[in-house]
Amino acid sequence: MPTPTPPNASCQWLRAGDEIFPAMLAAIDAARQSVCLEIYTFEDSPLGREFAGALVGARERGARVRVLVDAIGSVLLSNNFWDELRAAGGEVRVFNPVGLRRVTIRNHRKLLVCDEQVAFVGGFNISPDYEGDGVNDGWCDVGLKIGGPLAAELALSFGEMFERAEFLHKRFMRWRKSRAKKVVALPKGQLLFSGPGRGRSPFRQSLRQDLAAAKDVRIIVAYFLPTWRLQRDLLRVARRGGRVQLILAGKSDVPLAMLAARSLYRRFLARNVEIYEYQPQILHAKLVIVDGAVYTGSSNLDTRSLRINYELMIRFEDAALSARADEIFGDILKNCRRITIEDWRRSQTFWQRLKQRWAYFLLNRIDPYVARRQWRALPD
Repeated sequence: MPTPTPPNASCQWLRAGDEIFPAMLAAIDAARQSVCLEIYTFEDSPLGREFAGALVGARERGARVRVLVDAIGSVLLSNNFWDELRAAGGEVRVFNPVGLRRVTIRNHRKLLVCDEQVAFVGGFNISPDYEGDGVNDGWCDVGLKIGGPLAAELALSFGEMFERAEFLHKRFMRWRKSRAKKVVALPKGQLLFSGPGRGRSPFRQSLRQDLAAAKDVRIIVAYFLPTWRLQRDLLRVARRGGRVQLILAGKSDVPLAMLAARSLYRRFLARNVEIYEYQPQILHAKLVIVDGAVYTGSSNLDTRSLRINYELMIRFEDAALSARADEIFGDILKNCRRITIEDWRRSQTFWQRLKQRWAYFLLNRIDPYVARRQWRALPD
């Protein structure tokens, strides 16, 4: 059974890069013992070099500094980018180095932990794309700053992923239940860790349990392609008179994902689910509110996040944090365009529907099929 974390943790919501990055850099600058940075995309840019400089500074103060980036997410980052940090004694690893036999399995988690006392989770990457307020410029994202003992739990999780970076498996391990899939109990929620392999996604299972009796569901997500059972659960909430509001991408960095999500619009709109598309910038946030429960972290509601990627989500039931999450949802909703069933039917041509169905097929069938094949074919 998971060990409960003491209740004296503090949390703070952060909106977009203008709030997220200064807070992260300040935490690194204050670190004296350890810094753990786990990121999907790290770009060589003025922002990236500012983070690299802060990490070098932490190492020169005597802190142990470890960085884990994903090989595909950070594919454009040269290996010598980290030379100064390595020379100072920092440790840098690339998760699942690129190879044709395992290219589909990715570490999509985003996490910073400093001195095991303060941590940051969310959907953000270290990229200039995220610089801004999410409305006038920069992608729209959310993050959570966490203080107290919960940060130590996240540091332990980082350590496990850091050791797993080379992506080598002991014999028969891939046939067992994945060690990456686990739940850590909190006084008012859970840490939900997901990954590839056997066993069910803790995030998906927890969300389904909350939806079973839900009356009010609000979701902000960049890529929306839920499993068939999650689709059914959301529609059942609407069918029994509950409210379901979805804020999805009106602009996307992955057009194929946006097409696949739109293949589901007709079905959801016909059953009184409210769908809104975010207009000013690319939407990258991950926020789920189900009655009094709130989820945030790195996972989208799509097949890749729910079945293939390594992901990290936090679920909590805290009145103050939930109230702030409600405000964030409302603020983002102000910059959305509502999609009605009438408008949707009028706007759809045969060619658009065909593209949407093909996108759905590729992301919901072909991508997981290839991932399963590569997972089973991994060398021992």
